[in-house]
Amino acid sequence: MEAIAPYNLYGMDREQLEQLFVAQGLQAFRGRQIMKWLYHQGRTDFSTMTDLPRKTREWLQQNCILDLPEIHAQYESKDGTVKWLLASSLPELADNLVEMVLIPEKGRQTLCVSSQIGCMLDCSFCSTGKQGFNGNLPAADIVGQVLVANQYLAERGASVTNIVLMGMGEPLLNFAAVIGATNVMKDDLAFGLSKRRVTISTAGVVPKINELSESTDVALAISLHAPSDDLRDELVPINRKYPLETLLQACRDYVATLGPARKLVIEYTLIRDVNDRPEQARQLATLLDGLPCKINLIPFNPFPGSGYERSRQKDIYAFQTILMQSGYTTMLRTTRGDDINAACGQLVGQVRDRTKRQDRYKQRIAMTDLSAEA
Repeated sequence: MEAIAPYNLYGMDREQLEQLFVAQGLQAFRGRQIMKWLYHQGRTDFSTMTDLPRKTREWLQQNCILDLPEIHAQYESKDGTVKWLLASSLPELADNLVEMVLIPEKGRQTLCVSSQIGCMLDCSFCSTGKQGFNGNLPAADIVGQVLVANQYLAERGASVTNIVLMGMGEPLLNFAAVIGATNVMKDDLAFGLSKRRVTISTAGVVPKINELSESTDVALAISLHAPSDDLRDELVPINRKYPLETLLQACRDYVATLGPARKLVIEYTLIRDVNDRPEQARQLATLLDGLPCKINLIPFNPFPGSGYERSRQKDIYAFQTILMQSGYTTMLRTTRGDDINAACGQLVGQVRDRTKRQDRYKQRIAMTDLSAEA
């Protein structure tokens, strides 16, 4: 067989693996056999994949790799949440670190996965955005996060049951890799998760939301966080490009392709005296009228230099009550892992920033500290 550049097979979904084998003059079903060895048997040595012809195994050894993200650190919260710092399997990205978080609950193991090194967006209430941006994670690193978590859970008699792409980065700005990775997550030859148990979260990249229905049927969550364009322009700057009316129409179109039983998830971080007033809850209820959705309220998780505070508990409950009385299923997310900076909006990793945003953020923190000392 003709030599090719090394392929990390963890970065390939079923169709891509089949195409790889067909390109070598082999039957497509060899790709399906490989998936079973990788994900059902956990094999990492091609020579032990005994239902493959010897020459095929030799070609795999010479031309393919099975590289996972490298664990640099692991932290465990007092509430059971686990956070990992991981280096990319790609040498050119390996001087960066991304974070992933495992949230264990009774009968459920939810993994919060990163898709980028840093984030191209700069939502004002999110610590990840303040770290700037270095690059997109390859599909192998996204799938690899699930494998790393499952290795940890296997020792405890469990496995990942739910995946949310809500870690570092904007998933829809790494579209091809994210779709390929979610294909592996759903594939019965790999992790076999239900489409309802895999969620892509976006700040509102409308053109890519419009492409989603042609590529996947996973759950979709929208980081909304404001009931008006003026406020959302401040909190989620991509709103200046794709305002609420445009965003919500794209959401309606996507949900319509999923069937009548499926709903969108609206994520709304509650920030004290910014977006948590009763009139804003009523405004949100009106905004979402007619959209099949449920609402996830997230108390703001503080980080240095944010300038924001978490909403008062009484204001959180009042906000939730108004939405529920308006007919919306409204959940209040319990803060998990904040003692290890693993809560929503707190992930930072280690980003070799190419945007200079991190430097500006550090300068702002320094100025804030000087003002406090004066």
